[in-house]
Amino acid sequence: MMNQILFAGVIGLFLTLVGTPLLIKLLARKGYGQYIRDDGPREHASKRGTPTMGGIAFILATVAAYFLSKVITGKPPTYSGLLVLGLMCGMGLVGFLDDYIKIVKRRSLGLRAKAKMAGQLIVGIAFAVLSLQFSDSRGNTPASTKLSFITDFGWTIGPVLFVVWALFMILAMSNGVNLTDGLDGLATGASVLVFGAYTFIGVWQFQESCANGETLTNPSACYEVRDPLDLAVIASALMGACLGFLWWNTSPAKIFMGDTGSLALGGVLAGLAICSRTELLIALLGGLFVLITMSVVIQVGSFKLTGKRVFRMAPLQHHFELKGWSEVLVVVRFWIIQGICVIVGLGLFYAGWAADK
Repeated sequence: MMNQILFAGVIGLFLTLVGTPLLIKLLARKGYGQYIRDDGPREHASKRGTPTMGGIAFILATVAAYFLSKVITGKPPTYSGLLVLGLMCGMGLVGFLDDYIKIVKRRSLGLRAKAKMAGQLIVGIAFAVLSLQFSDSRGNTPASTKLSFITDFGWTIGPVLFVVWALFMILAMSNGVNLTDGLDGLATGASVLVFGAYTFIGVWQFQESCANGETLTNPSACYEVRDPLDLAVIASALMGACLGFLWWNTSPAKIFMGDTGSLALGGVLAGLAICSRTELLIALLGGLFVLITMSVVIQVGSFKLTGKRVFRMAPLQHHFELKGWSEVLVVVRFWIIQGICVIVGLGLFYAGWAADK
């Protein structure tokens, strides 16, 4: 059954390595180039016109990799897998409309704020409501109304509050990835690390699933997750697809993911966290996204309250650029920070299981 994970990752990697340059040519031919802010670092001016909406490449590659891995192994899709993929595609569609209006319609702000928020809410609510349906033989649905860290810890919040909580997670992660997507390869590389973590988490939860009964090494610490292996398949497909995309997205980037990609990645990260019962752990596993989001909150809050800015520019990556760090230096050091967050997060995940022995 683990072959699904390997096939999904390899297929996702191959499709974006081969497909992204084709997308670059198509977007360049149509003139769908990136708009660059005039108030940003001067070095970014050279990026104006670089093809964007590259998220199309890894969204399509992930979906194809998932279903091809199912065809190859003869395993059926699961409700959890389909819901998480649907969340990714739905958020990606909202981002695509935003990118399309910015670039094709020449409206610099893209979708109006209310329309963009409405799109995200529709997708998020649909995912949250449906994720509480489709019980398996053990009564597990893709999501749970209990709050979770490394597993459910018992606080039941009910379906209404769960929908609100799921929406918060989806919006927070989407905006976090969107804010991080400001330097070549930064958000893509950071996402690869988190998807790698969720591949491991899914495999571990599958091996230690309460449904496995007497084969468990630690029955007192088993996981009641509906489809952990399928979540690992999706995470592996995303890891491979993003790695292939990173080949073309790293400095100097030949293509940007745009809101199409950043909203999709943020949405699928939230979906993986919700369906794997690691809702609060995602704040650590995706620590770089949280850090960059908080830099914007601090900057805006400080300016409104005191009229002074804490950073030279927000999001945080641009602060260090304006301090004289090269773009590649910022990206690599931020990847290291993200890697540390993933290591600590996985350490806590394993420690939680081992502590119940």
